[in-house]
Parts: sequence; structure tokens; C-alpha cells
Amino acid sequence: MADGRVIEGVYLSEVYDLHELYGHALAPHAGMIRLRHPHEIDNPEEIRFALSWRPAADAFDPYPNLRLAHSIAAGVDSIINCPSLPKDALVARVRDPDQGDMLAGFAAWHVIWHHRNMRHHIVHETKHEWARLIPSTMKPPRETPVGILGFGLMGRAIARAVTALGFPVVAAARTTPRETMPGVRFESAEGAALRVAEQAAILINVLPLTGETRGLLDLDFFNRMPEGAALIQLGRGEHLVEADLLRALDSGRIASASLDVFDVEPLPKEHPFWADERILVTPHQAGDCSPHRMAEQLARAAQAVVAGDTPKTVVDRSNGY
Repeated sequence: MADGRVIEGVYLSEVYDLHELYGHALAPHAGMIRLRHPHEIDNPEEIRFALSWRPAADAFDPYPNLRLAHSIAAGVDSIINCPSLPKDALVARVRDPDQGDMLAGFAAWHVIWHHRNMRHHIVHETKHEWARLIPSTMKPPRETPVGILGFGLMGRAIARAVTALGFPVVAAARTTPRETMPGVRFESAEGAALRVAEQAAILINVLPLTGETRGLLDLDFFNRMPEGAALIQLGRGEHLVEADLLRALDSGRIASASLDVFDVEPLPKEHPFWADERILVTPHQAGDCSPHRMAEQLARAAQAVVAGDTPKTVVDRSNGY
């Protein structure tokens, strides 16, 4: 702060010890901000900001002067939907272009996984079997449309990676971007996600979680997709109706799926997804943010808020991003 005082903050999470995860990255900013666990706070009125991820329903109640709730990642839905979040508090997320590149590489790998049926080779390798796929069963990339739901930082990075591999992309966006991207077509306005689904041999979801997108990936949605399509689910677990995906797999409408996010995390050991050979499960790690970039953006955002400014990383609470 301008008067030299450290800005006081609090860690708010029901699922992680945020100091254990991020304390090392926050240490270089100790002259500007200080974060402590709730039980370490002597005077809650001094708290001006929170670093948060899946906070408890009443997490924000003790802090009457809190003006900023900052996510540890790009997602903010668990913060925005927290009942105790003050109405006048700003919500900020991490904007990390390196995360976009990481997630794009992850998505492109899964596109190849489904397009080339790589599981076939893994299954036969374990049996020591030389089992070539019949070439006529594989379409070339240019005949395999990839759909992308969500065209923010992550969606654009994925589109660049996928089109570089020769796949045409059709993307759902709230509004058609002013700048065109080679190999990418857009669907916008109402019904855009369903129109993308109807065209996508492989569908990648990176939408934010909002009231409109919760439960979007249901049986009706899957039935709009081409027979034998693949799903790559990288958005939020609440986008997917899990029982409907299993029904779509059993009917053959969906041939295979990659799932990185789930309604309940960690995914319970008894969950049927683990044992389903049509599904590849990964532990919510498609595109982790840099802890150091998060810390830098948090420090700048806290300084902006106490100075009466709006941080550049603030989201629109009404639409969730």
C-alpha cells in the first residue's frame, strides 16, 4: 500500500490447504500482501481480500471489509455461487497464457487419442499382439470436424493447436469474434452449442459454469451429435450429466470420452467411469495455472482494490467469466 502497510488477506477453501500449495509463490510478495488461515486471523475487520477455491457456504461471513475474492485458477464458479460472498466484492481469476498453451496441448493429445483409436494399441500391447487397425476405418483429419464449446483464452489456444494438425474447427461463441482464425468457423447466439454438437465428430468442452451451461451435456445434447462421436470434457464437472453419458456410450452415439473434470472430485473409487474402457479419466489436470503467475496477479489485484481501482483480472459476476 502507499502508506507502507501490508494488505491483509485470508485463505478460504474447504478442500485444499492453500498455504501449503501456494505459500512458496506468495513469499516474494510478503512486503505487499499477507495471507493467513481463518483460525489465525485476530481482527477479521482488517481482511481486505481472500484467495479462494471452493469456499464453505459461510466462508466470507466473518470479514465485513473484504472487497476482493481471488481464485487460484481460471474458474470462479465456486466463489461466485458462494452464498456468503459480499454483493459488492469483486471476483478475479488467473489469466495465464501459458495455461492456455498447456491445456491446448492436452486437448490436442486427446483429439489424436480418439481420432486414431490409440486405446486399441494399448490394449493389444498388453497382450503382446500385433494388431493393425484397418486404414479404411479412419477418416483423415480434414474430414473430422472438431467442435469447441467456449472460445475465450482456452478455446482460442485449443483451436490454434487443433487446426495446426489439419482438423477443421467449429466453435461456439457468445458473439462471433471480429478477428477470423484460419480453419475455424463459428456458431453464435442462442442454440450455438447444439449446432456445434450436430457437426462435431470430436467435441471439446471448455465452457465456464453458468446457469445456462449447468447440465448442458445431457442425453438430448449427445443425441444431436454424429453417430460414434467422441467427447473431451475439460470444462466443469457440473456441465456433464454423468448417467446420460453412460447411456450415450451404450447406445453407440458416443464412442469414447476423455474426462478431466467431475461433479465430485476426487472421483470416488467405486465410480463406474474408472472401469469403463471407453472412458479415459484424468485428475483435473488439463491446464494448471502457474503458482507464481497467480501470486503476481493476486498481489496486483489486491493493490488495485485498496487503491479504489478495478483489477484487470476481474470477471463479470453476472455471467461467470
